[in-house]
Amino acid sequence: MAKIRSLKDLEAVRAKAQAQVDLRAGQKDLRITVHMGTCGIAAGGRDVLAALLEGLGDAGAEKASVQQAGCAGLCDQEPMISITDVAGSVFRYGRLDRNKVRQIIDQHVVRGQPVREYLLDL
Repeated sequence: MAKIRSLKDLEAVRAKAQAQVDLRAGQKDLRITVHMGTCGIAAGGRDVLAALLEGLGDAGAEKASVQQAGCAGLCDQEPMISITDVAGSVFRYGRLDRNKVRQIIDQHVVRGQPVREYLLDL
């Protein structure tokens, strides 16, 4: 956690928090769901959520909103996210880590090209 030593530090923390709130609100082209049941959390879901919020803060924030949900019933694939587009198509990605999340943001969210190697075949 950042140490707040001045008003400028406090304003930076507030801006970062507001950016994360903005990512979780509003209708956008994509809705990204991070599955945060106990299995997802135990497998690293919090780290995936943090990487997603950080990555979207840098690129793609105008295209996607983020939400949390419980278990999707695929515990062996956790940590997992689902990306739903405006047409209702759902793309599920499993066994994620920070590097995979960055790649998904760059390719799927920003460029519109799903990362096939991480997609779950359901």
